[in-house]
Amino acid sequence: MNTFKIYQKVNSEKENVSFGISKMEDIYTKRNGKVDEPHRHNYYTVLIINKAKGLHKIDFNTYELSNKQIFFVAPGQVHQVIETEKSFGFAMTFSNQFLVENSIPLSFIDSLNLFQNYGQSPPLIPNREQFDVIEQFTNQIFKLFISDAKMKSLSIGAFLKLLLIECNNICSINPIESDVDTTGDNLIRVFKNAVNNNYKNEHSTRFYANELYITPDHLNRTVKTKIGKTAKDYIQARIITEAKRLLYFTDLSNKEIAYELGFNEPANFSAFFKKHTQLSPSNFKRNEIKS
Repeated sequence: MNTFKIYQKVNSEKENVSFGISKMEDIYTKRNGKVDEPHRHNYYTVLIINKAKGLHKIDFNTYELSNKQIFFVAPGQVHQVIETEKSFGFAMTFSNQFLVENSIPLSFIDSLNLFQNYGQSPPLIPNREQFDVIEQFTNQIFKLFISDAKMKSLSIGAFLKLLLIECNNICSINPIESDVDTTGDNLIRVFKNAVNNNYKNEHSTRFYANELYITPDHLNRTVKTKIGKTAKDYIQARIITEAKRLLYFTDLSNKEIAYELGFNEPANFSAFFKKHTQLSPSNFKRNEIKS
């Protein structure tokens, strides 16, 4: 069985620390360039990369490390940074506790089109001017983090919020200012929670629409507007992501995984998996273990 690390705390040595930021070049030096194993965090991670070469794997999707890009990793996602040379930039981590303590509502994070829990998590590619603004915010956060400034945690929270707003406004979908009515945001949050609680047994859009007391069409329109994919796409991405995690990190058979994920027949699971990944479950496992 493939074991993997789960990092529960932002700082393993300090119990109450809920925010951290480090220079990527310092992390590389500290690790002597050694590649970390695939792992998952119970907190948010943002990589603000000025210069890098290599790969970043997030939930078994592989993205090329390059210059002036930003990655967002949500709690629970499995990821691995594979650098072929020293990277320059910042790695920032923060927990829900940090957000609450610094007057950043969790609903604000949920309303962003940045932390994609399931499916594709490609990097944000700002233009030079946009990246300079984001880098300025990041430098301010780093200076505060290593200082003894009064109310530094609140100040860091303020700059973090500005940084995330700037990043979100670069995205073509869901700029914050364009949506004064937060009803859609609330619906998305409840929908995502419902999927997370029921995806092993319920695969249909109609089930979740009924749970939310709306029509499937209304649910699909809202989800498509907010996150750029249909409700069905989101549900299926959640199932595929969990299937990949179970195939890689456990010794469960295809049959056991099929039943675990609510498929009546293993053949149905295999067909579903191959349709979405172009690989059979067995081939996916074989390829990932080799890589």
